[in-house]
Amino acid sequence: MPESHLTVGGLSESELLARIFPRLNNLHPNGGTAEGSALLLGPGDDAAIVAAPDGRTVVSIDTQVQDQDFRLVWRNGYRTTGFDVGWKAAAQNLSDINAMGAQSTAMVVSLTLPPETPVFWVEDFADGLSHAIRDLGADGCSVAGGDLGRGRELAVTVAILGTLAGQQPVLRSGARPGHTVALAGTVGHAAAGLALLESGPAVDLLSPALRTVMDRQCRPLPPLAAGPAALASGASAMLDISDGLVRDGSRLAAASGVVLNLDPAALKLLTEPLAAAADAVDGDAMAWVLGGGEDHGLLATFPADVQLPPGFAAIGSVEALAPTESTGVKIAGRPADTVGWDHFAD
Repeated sequence: MPESHLTVGGLSESELLARIFPRLNNLHPNGGTAEGSALLLGPGDDAAIVAAPDGRTVVSIDTQVQDQDFRLVWRNGYRTTGFDVGWKAAAQNLSDINAMGAQSTAMVVSLTLPPETPVFWVEDFADGLSHAIRDLGADGCSVAGGDLGRGRELAVTVAILGTLAGQQPVLRSGARPGHTVALAGTVGHAAAGLALLESGPAVDLLSPALRTVMDRQCRPLPPLAAGPAALASGASAMLDISDGLVRDGSRLAAASGVVLNLDPAALKLLTEPLAAAADAVDGDAMAWVLGGGEDHGLLATFPADVQLPPGFAAIGSVEALAPTESTGVKIAGRPADTVGWDHFAD
């Protein structure tokens, strides 16, 4: 049977793993781990062993499910590659560790596959996973192992570990009145990309600029250098924007007992790169900026006397609650009513 026709149902688990491991071992030139890696024992035994010299481990987990988090074939004709799913699985988990000001050390991956899944798709997935770790700059992270299973639909779960290297984490609860609200990375690009995938022109007709926007939904670019930089600069609060600027900003505001007041001029600047996509699908760039998730940028607050670290731009300020006011996000002093992404409601 030609390689291109081979499916996972035609291989044993050991044979499939034999095709995956070499792709993950190419992550680093010295056999699968970075120099100084926390990974002490990787794939091959019943469990991996990861060092935690700090005495603490930062941990997070995320899942992608076919037809809930991605389509194999989108309405504009784009076919999701294994590389896309692997990249996104790594990116969204690396971003969660980044949002604590920590650095990722190891991940384990659970992959559920229908038997008709092409083997090349799985190999492509492994390539996407390893390329994201390397290209996004998570040099200290290695794939420690995982699990393969059979199911009716594709599903990917990644659990990730990280280290604070002796520092205190940046939590959501430290924002105080007078602090600056700042953003690293992008917002709205992944939402614009989703609109292009679901209702835009055929993928073959997209301009290079629109294709770049579309790619941010399939292969997000979390600013991994920004998390540790924010910690080092004295960020008071921080989180990963996975469900939208307003929804996630409201979570930070609630944890800190404050209001975030966003600057409309700063928000307008964020819409400018999305103008062409909005024209292409008759979309609303500001709605994408305020409510679109999955860019995995960082929303952080800093004391007013702190110079913002590279990669961050001020987009508002933290305010105290009025006597009858609830926590949340405002724009120029008026409540923002954008809902954002909800995994169970949408």
